[in-house]
Amino acid sequence: MTKRALSDQPLANPGKLFIGGTWVPARDGRTEPDISPVDGQEIVPVAQAAAADADAAVAAARTAYEEGPWSRLSAQERALRLNRVGELIERDLEEIALLETVDMGKPFAFSSTVDAPMAAQLMHYYAGAVTRVDGSSRAPAGGQLAYTLREPLGVVCAITPFNFPLLLSMTKIAPALAAGNTVVHKPSPATPLTALKIAELFQEAEIPDGVLNVITGPGVELGETLTGHPGIDKIAFTGSTSVGQSIIRKAAGTLKKVTMELGGKSANIVFADADLDAAEELAFFGIYYNKGEICTAGSRLLLHRPIHDEMVERLVARAAALRPGDPRDPDTLFGPLAHRGQFDKVSSYIEVGEKEGAVLRVGGTGWTPEGASSEGLYFLPTIFTGVDNGMRIAQEEIFGPVLSIIPFDTEEDAVRIANDSAYGLAAGVHTKDLRRAHRVASQIKAGTVWVNCYNQYDPAVPYGGYKASGYGRECGPESLESYTQTKSVWIGMD
Repeated sequence: MTKRALSDQPLANPGKLFIGGTWVPARDGRTEPDISPVDGQEIVPVAQAAAADADAAVAAARTAYEEGPWSRLSAQERALRLNRVGELIERDLEEIALLETVDMGKPFAFSSTVDAPMAAQLMHYYAGAVTRVDGSSRAPAGGQLAYTLREPLGVVCAITPFNFPLLLSMTKIAPALAAGNTVVHKPSPATPLTALKIAELFQEAEIPDGVLNVITGPGVELGETLTGHPGIDKIAFTGSTSVGQSIIRKAAGTLKKVTMELGGKSANIVFADADLDAAEELAFFGIYYNKGEICTAGSRLLLHRPIHDEMVERLVARAAALRPGDPRDPDTLFGPLAHRGQFDKVSSYIEVGEKEGAVLRVGGTGWTPEGASSEGLYFLPTIFTGVDNGMRIAQEEIFGPVLSIIPFDTEEDAVRIANDSAYGLAAGVHTKDLRRAHRVASQIKAGTVWVNCYNQYDPAVPYGGYKASGYGRECGPESLESYTQTKSVWIGMD
């Protein structure tokens, strides 16, 4: 199949920041090349914002919130504008998907059918949902009248990761803006391109100046500035648990609201009575979708002892047959890892697993597809067996295509192993026994449990973590709650 190629100018404003409705260079003029994991080549220069640029973005967002029309527009008027952005995403869907593919290594087969379409769906969903955000009247003792109002928080800072640059931006931007807030968005320095493209569409949709601001650049420096900034009212973050903890500590100084969608080490449990063909497909998809660079990856596969050996052989054979390819080819289902640091991290865990005594059955190394650049960050699908749940490869988030297979004997055993983790983002349960499915789902300490499916998402259904996987929810009406605050109004009737 023909590989899709970006135009010579994939962005209208390369090397610039989007602040106050205007495209501007970083104040010191600094840029860095955005490098594609496909071939190690520069895609475009990207502006490197510093503290002064972050201050300017926050000031623009604050002015837009305090003095601009956005927070004072009716819900219906905001909905019309957000729907317009959704329509523009749908118009430019292929271009946006290709930016995501080349920037992150996500196969075009997925970015064009999942990521870009769902980004538009999120805009449309929250455009509709915001019209249903309202307060209520109360009847307190004493004959007074009381009612509640749901109001926006103010300026929201969205800090997003490299693995789902488009979707994890929109899960924050869409509800934040729908509720009447303004936004400063800091995308991952490794994958900033779709954030910049979305800003172009916001400008085309004539969203008022300063409502959305996008600043690109070094994560630590900008993160420090933004998380402690007195002009920001809320931080919405997706990323690692360690970084999330540091943001929470920093944000505490100014009592910011925070929502945290953090790491995971999800248990995917297959019972002996499951449909093994379907379970095989879902276990494979659960770990190798998006090259394993997904917080909900089913990286711990718990197999019931009677079907353990058969399932292992099935999965090992299937993983051995799967070869990474150029993600621009629509037939490719497994692309390169997103950036060099992630490639090196995944590689280091192979040595960790072998030293711990796990058995490397397949993969465990980088690979260069025929005819591809040696600078591509391709890593073979990997499976470890003989894994004890106490091993580091079973407890730590690798965030790559590495599957740890753990046997279990009883239902109680499976629940115990699944919950024996610092994380609690998601889990899977595969069984034909409906009563067992409900029992196990109710006992697993995770924010999402998929039964006889895996990695299912919808703008109307919330997701988020238990334990070290964070707090707060993204998607669904639950997300809007975290972007609003409640005011009580009392009316004296005497």
